[in-house]
Amino acid sequence: MTDTNSLTPVATFCGKCDCGCPQLFIDESAPVERRVVITDDFGQRVEMSADQFGSLIEDAKAGKLDVVAAV
Repeated sequence: MTDTNSLTPVATFCGKCDCGCPQLFIDESAPVERRVVITDDFGQRVEMSADQFGSLIEDAKAGKLDVVAAV
C-alpha cells in the first residue's frame, strides 16, 4: 500500500468500508507539479499539480465526467 504518513488528508471517496478507499491528499514536501495526490484501494497513486486538479474539478462540475459514474 502507498505510504501516506507524510501527506495531509483532504477527502476520502467512499468511507463506508475498510477496503482502503480512494483518498485525496496534499504533499507539501513534493515539487509544485506533484503536490496533489490521489491514492486508490490497490496501492497506486496519481500525483498532479493544483492547476491540473483544478481542471479536473472544473470538468467534473461541467458534467464532462458524468459518463464515468454510469460505468
